Amino acid sequence: MRTTPARKTAEMSQLSGLSDRSMSPRALAAVFLASGVTHVVRPQVFEAIMPRVLPQRTHRALIYVSGVAELVCAAGILRRRRWAGTAGALVLAAVFPANVQMALDAGHGRHRGLANNRLLAWGRLPLQIPMMQAAMRARSEGT
Repeated sequence: MRTTPARKTAEMSQLSGLSDRSMSPRALAAVFLASGVTHVVRPQVFEAIMPRVLPQRTHRALIYVSGVAELVCAAGILRRRRWAGTAGALVLAAVFPANVQMALDAGHGRHRGLANNRLLAWGRLPLQIPMMQAAMRARSEGT
């Protein structure tokens, strides 16, 4: 039987005891953990990407709430709680407008550093799809 790259990858995953299905939710949990900590510790980082249709007086509170939600989802995914996948997908949907706002503003000097790069800002939007898929996989693997 001929060995294809996909088959070789699958065999390596089996040998290591890891699979794409188990790694994907863990990677999402790591992203939620890092992002959640940043939301809580440095909320000012996210103020510029808040959608302008939301009242400015609510921005800081919403940043804290989304950060805590990400931390709760990270813990739930790592503990394989069934609710965490659904919650994670909902959190990703809830913060998507801020990611769109960031992309719309990129290149106009409103953001500093890489956040001002149009290619990166627009390029990260499609990443929400595999992240939501990972969240739903975490749901199906949960207890």
